[in-house]
Parts: sequence; structure tokens; C-alpha cells
Amino acid sequence: MIRWFLVIFLMLIVLASILPWLEKFGIGRLPGDFRFRLFGRNFSLPFASTILLSLAALLVARLFK
Repeated sequence: MIRWFLVIFLMLIVLASILPWLEKFGIGRLPGDFRFRLFGRNFSLPFASTILLSLAALLVARLFK
């Protein structure tokens, strides 16, 4: 169980670091991705982008299986 938390935490760090690069391709700005400003900070909840990236990862995993 701790291994899964570690994997999820590392993936969040990786995705957060490459998010500016992904925004050039439209990931993070899809319909269903919420952005809001609260107390002077910008927050993003990329629901649609997460689903899209998960499906892409699933397809890649299926191809290499």
C-alpha cells in the first residue's frame, strides 16, 4: 500500500513539473478542466485532462503487453 502512495506521489510531482509543457498542446485547458483563483493563488483541477492522459497510458500499456 505504501508503494502505491509513493508511485502516485511521484507521478503527481512529474505531472506538475511538465504541466506548462503540456499546456502548449492543450492538456490542462480542455472542457472539464477547472481553473479558479482563490486568495490570490491560481488553482487548477484538470479532470478531463486526467481522464485523457489515463486513457493514453492505458492504450500504450495494452500495446506493449
